[in-house]
Amino acid sequence: KPNLTYFSEVLHVPRETVSENQSRESSVIAGRNAVAEALKKGRPIDCIYILKGADRGSMGKIIALAKQAGVPIKDAAAQKLDTLCEGVVHQGVVAMAACHDFSTMEDIFQKAGDQPPFVIICDNIEDPHNLGAIIRTAEAAGAHGVIIPKRRSAGLTAVVAKTSAGAVSHLPVARVANLPSLLKRLKEEGLWIFGSAADGTTSLYAADLKGPAALVIGSEGSGMSRLVSETCDFLVRIPMRGKLNSLNASA
Repeated sequence: KPNLTYFSEVLHVPRETVSENQSRESSVIAGRNAVAEALKKGRPIDCIYILKGADRGSMGKIIALAKQAGVPIKDAAAQKLDTLCEGVVHQGVVAMAACHDFSTMEDIFQKAGDQPPFVIICDNIEDPHNLGAIIRTAEAAGAHGVIIPKRRSAGLTAVVAKTSAGAVSHLPVARVANLPSLLKRLKEEGLWIFGSAADGTTSLYAADLKGPAALVIGSEGSGMSRLVSETCDFLVRIPMRGKLNSLNASA
């Protein structure tokens, strides 16, 4: 049985929560003061968009708070910020807040109970519609949890929650800092790691997926990152019988 103490203490995967009132609020926080206050209060933030070319000196306070909280900062065009805010004045900075609690690895293994753990790992899935669809399918397939990286990934935004059709309320979603390190530890705990890849050596339908397992889904464009791919035990592929050579990440 997986060593829960390791996942809760050594990997430092804290439970990130939002209050019931916060979960009902919009996942978009616009404006310098609003974003700074959200960071000060410890509200879980998936990422912060700052207007490309903006004076970083004037954003110093927000950038410092974001680094302290481990929140990624991304450059964005004015049009993107305007679209996210739907007309609200953003002053060149927009934060995307989580609209649902993040779970811990301990939560995922507790959900598995006496069953062999079955985990879905998303490697750099940045499209929120894809992440939501993956969570929905994972819940329907009986997975015990989904794991996403802290950076280069969509978070639990309102779009993800809606696309998941409510699955985020039933399936634990954990967020970790380093996927290769996590995969190595999962292997030590007895899980087999299956990576999905177009050039996989084994057909998905020929692979033995019984027992404790983790299935890695790569990004929409480039698939799994090199370190993640090299850490997998097996690379599996879905045979393509038609004219197209790839499927959507959620498929």
